[in-house]
Amino acid sequence: MTLLRALLRDAWTLIRPYWFSEDRWAGRGLLLAVVSLALFTVFINVLLSKWYNAFYNAIQDKDVAAFWSLIVRFSWLAALYIVAAVYQIYLNQMLQIRWRRWLTERYLGSWLANGAYYRMQLTSGETDNPDQRIADDLRLFVTGALGLSIGGLRAVVTLVSFLGILWGLSGSLTIPLGAGHLTIPGYMVWAAFLYAIAGTWLTNRIGRPLVRLNFNQQRYEADFRFSLVRFRENTEGVALYGGEADELRNFRERFGWVVRNWWNIMRQQKRLTWFTSGYGQAAIIFPFLVAAPRYFRGEIPLGALMQTSQAFGQVQDSLSFIISSYTDIAEWRAVILRLLGFEQALARVRAESGGEGVRRAPGSEAVLALDRVDLQLPGGRPLLEGVTLDFRPGDATLISGPSGAGKSTLFRAIAGIWPFGRGEVRLPRDGRVLFLPQKPYLPIGTLREVATYPTPPAGVDDTALRDALEVVGLGDLAGRLDDSAHWALALSPGEQQRIAFARALVQKPDWLFLDEATSALDEASEVRLYTLLRERLPGTTVVSVGHRSTLRAFHPRRLVVTPNGPGPATVEEEATTA
Repeated sequence: MTLLRALLRDAWTLIRPYWFSEDRWAGRGLLLAVVSLALFTVFINVLLSKWYNAFYNAIQDKDVAAFWSLIVRFSWLAALYIVAAVYQIYLNQMLQIRWRRWLTERYLGSWLANGAYYRMQLTSGETDNPDQRIADDLRLFVTGALGLSIGGLRAVVTLVSFLGILWGLSGSLTIPLGAGHLTIPGYMVWAAFLYAIAGTWLTNRIGRPLVRLNFNQQRYEADFRFSLVRFRENTEGVALYGGEADELRNFRERFGWVVRNWWNIMRQQKRLTWFTSGYGQAAIIFPFLVAAPRYFRGEIPLGALMQTSQAFGQVQDSLSFIISSYTDIAEWRAVILRLLGFEQALARVRAESGGEGVRRAPGSEAVLALDRVDLQLPGGRPLLEGVTLDFRPGDATLISGPSGAGKSTLFRAIAGIWPFGRGEVRLPRDGRVLFLPQKPYLPIGTLREVATYPTPPAGVDDTALRDALEVVGLGDLAGRLDDSAHWALALSPGEQQRIAFARALVQKPDWLFLDEATSALDEASEVRLYTLLRERLPGTTVVSVGHRSTLRAFHPRRLVVTPNGPGPATVEEEATTA
């Protein structure tokens, strides 16, 4: 009962938001329809129980007229049952997709808001494979919630409906006790209760490890799938390194965890199936064994014996709902734990972004300023200390320094995605900011969508887009705006960086931050692209991170990140000469 209460409490935490959301009335209406149809099928089963009694009595009495009349009645009951069953499944699936759509929108919004997806990979390592939790776990959660809740409600209603029937059919059992005797009224009901209670207790003892095993299986499957996707996206690097053997070893290791955990599930499932199958088979004969003495004594006719068996089966099935659904409950419990872990990780990220850290606030003038910014690594080690800078309109600043000193991390802090540190970044009002990382992100889609990302392509003129591709050295792509491909695999690193410059020329940001954005290009191409920025975006403030000396000609102002032994690095202004 403790485990069941914990399961229901955790499940309600995830279930409640949808049923009080903007889609609640449509969801509640569909749920009411599904529940009504489920209850209607229970009512049909009650009528069929009475039909069993009359039908077998007609056979025993060789009453032909009653036999054919009951066949016609069964046909009507069966037709009604089929209609109710079909629409119950149909409306249930409709509710599933509405609920899943709402949950997916909610989780995607929370995951993408304020860079939570980026912060989670830094601070919540235990939250593995968030993509799998959104794509698969939400589907399994909705399916399990509706299936188990409606199944449980149906079991309760069936139990209530058939208890009275079974009690009336059972009669009393008299057990001699010395000089007296013990009379047990409705003894078939008590037999069903004892049978189900013993079965439920044993099922829980045998099957409890399945919750943990199913939780791990979801994780191992997702890890294996992710490793295959990552390999596909880095095929060129693997091919150049000749790393096929290492990748194969990695795949085998990850799939080995899938196989080993699956064997554990198989063994545990086998133990559980030994018991549940035997329990189910014994339940078929058990009511006949208990009720047969009264039949052979002539106390009940054949119809009453068959109805007793059918009613006992309905009561026993209802009481054994946990036994028959134990595997589904274990899988659903594992899904709930994964989703709760995901929500807790998102909550921690939101709390960290709203607490102490690098604050981002609107400034009072057209200046992007950093005020006493300190940055740390995720483990707490200081990285940069006391960074106080300002970048004014039209400035061109080059930030240099040793690798690993914190230059890219400083950009992340300005972008608002680095949670470790303190200080304040004051942003200019109404200023458009664009960051060009060393490895640009190219979504899967048309070239038009790739070249305008993250601006919607509808807001960009095709002529301007073709011109931007032409001037950055991608003229051969200018006529392929409607071609759809996995461009991150189709284009070389240098071509991808040219795409990023085309984005800057099209979007015309007020503040442009380039983090080694020309590292894959030759020096002549680098000079050409920076010349384009100077000519076409004369009012844009340009801040670059780079190591090449050729960049100095395009940045009158230069900052140097200077390491300080084991302590944090500092940012200093480099003196320039005319």
